[in-house]
Amino acid sequence: MKTDASPHSRLTERQRQGQAAETAALEAMRRQGMRLIARNVRYRIGELDLIMLDQDMLVFIEVRFRRPSRFGSAATSVNGAKQRRLIRAAYCWMRQYSDGAIPSCRFDIVAIDGPRIEWIKNAFGLAGPL
Repeated sequence: MKTDASPHSRLTERQRQGQAAETAALEAMRRQGMRLIARNVRYRIGELDLIMLDQDMLVFIEVRFRRPSRFGSAATSVNGAKQRRLIRAAYCWMRQYSDGAIPSCRFDIVAIDGPRIEWIKNAFGLAGPL
C-alpha cells in the first residue's frame, strides 16, 4: 500500500528550520500590528518572504535565520546583491498587484540568530536604477 507523504515530510532539515523561522517572524510582526498580504512570493529574479501592511505602508520583509556562528549575523547576510534581487522582486509584485501607482513601501529584515529575533525597519532601499 502506497501512502502520499505530506509536503512537509519532503523538506530538508534546513528548509524546515527556514519555515519555522519565517513563521516566528510572521507572528512577531503580527504582534506589532502588521497585517499579512502575501507569503513566499516567487519570481525568476528572487523570492519575497513576507509582504505585510504596516498601517498604510507596504512592507517587504526578508527573513534570515542563522545559528550563532563566527561567520556573522543573519542580518549581515543580506548583502547588496540580495538587496537588489529583493527590490526587483518587489517591483515585479507591485506591477502585478498595484493599480499602476507605486505605493509607499519599505524593506525590513527580520534576523533570527538562534533564539534572538531582531527587527530592522527600513533596512535598505533603492539607491539607483533597477
